[in-house]
Amino acid sequence: MKILAVDIGGTFVKYAVMNEAVKFLSRGKIPAPTGSRADFFNTVKEIFSGTGAEGIALSMPGIIDAERGVCLKSNAFPYNNGVNVAQVVEKICGVRATVENDANCAALAEAESGSLTDVEDGFVMIFGTSIGSAFIRGGDIHRGKNNLAGEVAFTFSDGELFQNFCSVPALLKDYARAKNLSIENLNGRDFFKAVGRNENDALACLDRFTRRIAVQIFNIQMLLDPEKFAIGGGISAQASFIASIRANLDKVYAASPIDFPRVEVVPCKFLNDANLIGAMFRWLK
Repeated sequence: MKILAVDIGGTFVKYAVMNEAVKFLSRGKIPAPTGSRADFFNTVKEIFSGTGAEGIALSMPGIIDAERGVCLKSNAFPYNNGVNVAQVVEKICGVRATVENDANCAALAEAESGSLTDVEDGFVMIFGTSIGSAFIRGGDIHRGKNNLAGEVAFTFSDGELFQNFCSVPALLKDYARAKNLSIENLNGRDFFKAVGRNENDALACLDRFTRRIAVQIFNIQMLLDPEKFAIGGGISAQASFIASIRANLDKVYAASPIDFPRVEVVPCKFLNDANLIGAMFRWLK
């Protein structure tokens, strides 16, 4: 059996045909649809055409009711708010379809065959243009009454949304300000090259960035007590990023009046493939 997994992001659509063993048979990448609902679904239909797939597994940003296949709220694709995305895809493509939040997909991938396979309860945080997050409880996604459980990006700290100062663009903006550079001329690769050179401004920016993340990890541990945190997104491939989170988390523990157990922080296994793999696991479930 062949299944088409489609990860629809705000900038690109990644897709892959997989088999039931979740092995990649083919893959591709195209610009994301931004114009309208018709563009969105036509993109899915065009990707599906000619694949011979017997099912479609979608990953997308937003608050998703995966059981019903409904997009409840998506800032990236607001024209789909309230739309039964799975149902529409099934109608236009003629095969069974599922839809899941992108961070939940990443968490499912890690829980099923990645860095969280050895725990019952884990928490996934994906750092990119925004912040995706999900709570794995008992080996599956814990959604909450309104499908909001685990949405760390929309928590507040000092009156500001967490995603506003702990996304990758926020890190680059801080570095640009420190170096008096234009943000348009910066990317994550250049920033971590500066970290690798032990440049003081870059190290200071990384430390501020990961200190905030460490505080959030500690807070989540106090609320949910997961056994392990898995950190994802392209930035998680940088060993200095993970090391800085761990170092700052040690400082948070040291400042606590109680000697709490240390939670483990690890990088996600699947990096940029996590959403596709997790979407496939959701379809198989």
